[in-house]
Amino acid sequence: MTSKGKNQEGEKLSKQKLAAEPFYRNEKNPEDICISFDREKEVRKPTVLLHSCCGPCSTSVIDRLVPDYDVVVYFFNPNIDDRDEYLKRKETQEEFISRYNKINNANVQFIQGEYDPEEFYTCVEGLEEEPEGGMRCPVCFEMRLRATADKALEMGIKLFGTTLTVSPHKNYQIISAIGQEIAREKNLEFLDLDFKKKAGFQKSIEMSREYELYRQNFCGCSFARTISEKKSREKGEKTNNEQ
Repeated sequence: MTSKGKNQEGEKLSKQKLAAEPFYRNEKNPEDICISFDREKEVRKPTVLLHSCCGPCSTSVIDRLVPDYDVVVYFFNPNIDDRDEYLKRKETQEEFISRYNKINNANVQFIQGEYDPEEFYTCVEGLEEEPEGGMRCPVCFEMRLRATADKALEMGIKLFGTTLTVSPHKNYQIISAIGQEIAREKNLEFLDLDFKKKAGFQKSIEMSREYELYRQNFCGCSFARTISEKKSREKGEKTNNEQ
């Protein structure tokens, strides 16, 4: 075989090998999406079951994931014990997804989980006096992530994640540890990303304004609401005293 023929044969084998190997967008950055596929076939995006705490938090997360994933939003939040507040947030979530799909020609799906606030109160029993951000919050995270993982198993989806990490008020390390542990237990994969990075939280605020979404001022449970209302009163009293 001539030198030219050998080179052509080598290039052919290299292309075949490359087509069969995983493609890594950026091996040095673990936050970049890594997808394995056959380059000579159409790319098939993996499906992620994304737990969403609310519409506003989901905005920038969905926008970041849609190019690389088929996103199914799972709205499971029994910690929102005020039914009117729960319905308002659920409707806001559905409204955003509907408008986002139309504007961006996307196909984000929505699933509502069972709503039973007693499930939340049972989980956090004995932690009622904990401050916001204390020991009660990780228990709530685990409750919602476990339900998301169970739904993923039911639907045959191998990958699950959550919008919770987009909030600067939520501890990414704790959420990450809980998600990874549940994934190991259930033989699933956890989409372990800190969505507040890359200006994710700021973008969620901007997108919420753009889509004119209802944005709540507390996480969801009655304990968080009481703390939020107390802070608002104290802020109001301070403002009045300064005038």
